[in-house]
Amino acid sequence: MTTIEREAYLMKFAIQTKNLCKEYKGELRVNHLNLNIPAGCVYGFLGPNGAGKSTTMKMMLGLVKPTDGSVTVLGKTLNDKKRLSILSQTGSLIESPSYYGHLSGKENLEIVASLKNVSKKEIAHALEIVHLTEAKDKKVKHYSLGMKQRLGIACALLGHPKLILLDEPTNGLDPAGIQEIRELICTLPKEFGMTVLVSSHLLSEIDQMATEIGIIDHGELLFENSLHVLHSYGNENLVLRTSDTRKSIELLRANQITCQPIKSESDGKIRTFSLPLLSDTDLAPILHLLTTNEISVFRIEESKKSLEDIFLDITGRSVCLS
Repeated sequence: MTTIEREAYLMKFAIQTKNLCKEYKGELRVNHLNLNIPAGCVYGFLGPNGAGKSTTMKMMLGLVKPTDGSVTVLGKTLNDKKRLSILSQTGSLIESPSYYGHLSGKENLEIVASLKNVSKKEIAHALEIVHLTEAKDKKVKHYSLGMKQRLGIACALLGHPKLILLDEPTNGLDPAGIQEIRELICTLPKEFGMTVLVSSHLLSEIDQMATEIGIIDHGELLFENSLHVLHSYGNENLVLRTSDTRKSIELLRANQITCQPIKSESDGKIRTFSLPLLSDTDLAPILHLLTTNEISVFRIEESKKSLEDIFLDITGRSVCLS
């Protein structure tokens, strides 16, 4: 691969990590993590609390030094020499936003603009993007939690960064605040060409925001692909309840028809069984086979694994729905 080809390849990705590790007190909190985050997407970084999400994001910003491995941001390897150059194109909101409560939203942004060496002319646009223009002169101590989160995102947007990292941006918000933040995040790639990395332990949030997704648990990457591919793991099937489940399964298998018994979650007994998702034409002879063998069919339902079920299959433990 030539130098030009390598640079073009790297720019396909806003962030790449290679065998990234972080050890605390002899324990690997981030374990040989290999992320490939495409440019121009909302990337959902999903995992239970304590999975290593925040630590990984801090290493991406140079706030925490890796024990091993490397991070490439916007085509550049993150190191002491290149860190400031990379951060000038990056905005972030890690954990809760910091602000001066006795100052207005606009005054807080003016301080951040000075620190980032950004023209104060950009403040009005940042306030407009996060819908805080009307509250710009209000003291931040009187802001709602959602308004404070939006102010934190406005700070991250100053300087028109190519990349935004948001760590649990909807934490503690009411449903209206969550919707505001979600809609804002979804507009950033479309309207401003930004890449957004957003971490969360909430399945519903990632499902409604992200186009690409990475699932991490115990510091290890368990899944990385598009959200569409993740949903495709939830294969659709038909669930049948009959007058004699055991006899139904034996009869169908004797006729080379694929079916699977389903154990009840409450007591482990088998009362239903599944078939692949079939057309009406293909299902009709199966039902005829059952009824002609004196088996009554009580119920037929279409079933598909929920996103939570898929997550459980991948990680072996649950994550919050909302």
